[in-house]
This record gives sequence, C-alpha cells and structure tokens, in this order.
Amino acid sequence: MVITYLGKQFFKLQLGDTTLAVNPISKESKHKTSRFGADIALVTVNHPDYNGVENLSFGDREPFVANGPGEYEIKEIFIKGFPSESMVGLPAAAGRSAAQAGGEKRQNTIYTLAIDKMNVCFLGALSSKELKTETREGIDGVDILFVPIGGKGTLGPADAYQVAVSFEPKLIIPMDYEEGSEELKKFLKEGGSPKTDPVDKLTVKQKDLEGREGEIVLLIPSL
Repeated sequence: MVITYLGKQFFKLQLGDTTLAVNPISKESKHKTSRFGADIALVTVNHPDYNGVENLSFGDREPFVANGPGEYEIKEIFIKGFPSESMVGLPAAAGRSAAQAGGEKRQNTIYTLAIDKMNVCFLGALSSKELKTETREGIDGVDILFVPIGGKGTLGPADAYQVAVSFEPKLIIPMDYEEGSEELKKFLKEGGSPKTDPVDKLTVKQKDLEGREGEIVLLIPSL
C-alpha cells in the first residue's frame, strides 16, 4: 500500500489498481485541493475542508462514498465507521478551545479499514479524547493510525498523542497541521521524536510493521 498526503486530512491510499481517498478537500475550502479518480472515498465530517468528493471523479471513475457510521465492503476492503464528535467550525479564540469559543459541533466518523492484511484507523476531525465505550471496543488491533494534531476544533498535540498511543498502533501518522508549526513540534516532543525526518510518501506492507511500536511517520504534503 502506498500512502500519499495531500494536506489537511486529505490522503490517497493506493493498493494495486484500487485508489481510496480520505477527507478530500473541497473546492469550497480555502485550502488547496487535488483532483484525481478514486474508487472509494471516506468523509469523516461534513465540512468543506474534508468533504470534497466532487474532486474524486475522473472520466468514468466515480467513487463509492462512505460519509457516516456503518459497515462497508468495497473491492475486498472492509470498512467500519464509528460515531464521534468534532468541533470544526469557528476558530478558537485566544486562550480558549473551539468549544469554549462557540465552535460548531458536528458528527465525526472514525473509520477502520482492513486493507492488504493491515488494520488502519483514521480518527478524522476528532475533538475529544473521550470516546464511547462501544467505539473503543470496536477499534481493535490498529497497525496504522491517522490522528489530527492541530487543534482549532480537533485534538491538540498533547491529547492527540495520548489518544494515539492508547490504541497501541505500530505507526502513527499526524495530520491537519501547518508545516513547521508549534503543534507539530509539541506532538513530536510528546512522542520523543523531535527530529523525525519527513518522507514524500509511505510504502508499507504487513511485514514492514514487525517490531515497530508507536513509531511516528511524517509525510510531506504533495500539493
């Protein structure tokens, strides 16, 4: 599987001829987006920074879209969606969280994927480290975890790392942050990896995960 980061929480996962996109950036967003054909699209929260499925159609290619809790099976990829909350919306005011500043509460869907003999978990725009018991119980044996670290309606760096390690993943991929930001520096410091070198893309197979435990992988946004 090849993982490419396209900014915010927009990722492309490629397995053979199958392309899966997660949280594509909409043309309504202020952030730069990318356009390509995808077979599957996962949307965790209905917000322009994360719901741009219109950018994933190309030629005759139209993606199957999962945009909420449930169970899905497409192209031998097994997907489960679990409900959670997000506060993406209004930016946080000085010294206050998005919730305290009146940010808009939305439903966020946490997705798990069984793909290429690996278990992948995508936390999306999660805003609270407190998860429902049934969600915790439903997410088991995570190999690769995608976690938001930038705050502004999602987890801040300290809470993000605490949530990430609680799932005991082999690899942790931070997302939704500005390059060189204090949030990124704090997250890497929490993980004891302040000098982590970023990579253009991640090519990973099940055998590559052997012996790895909570390793942070930084991906360079491909814009």
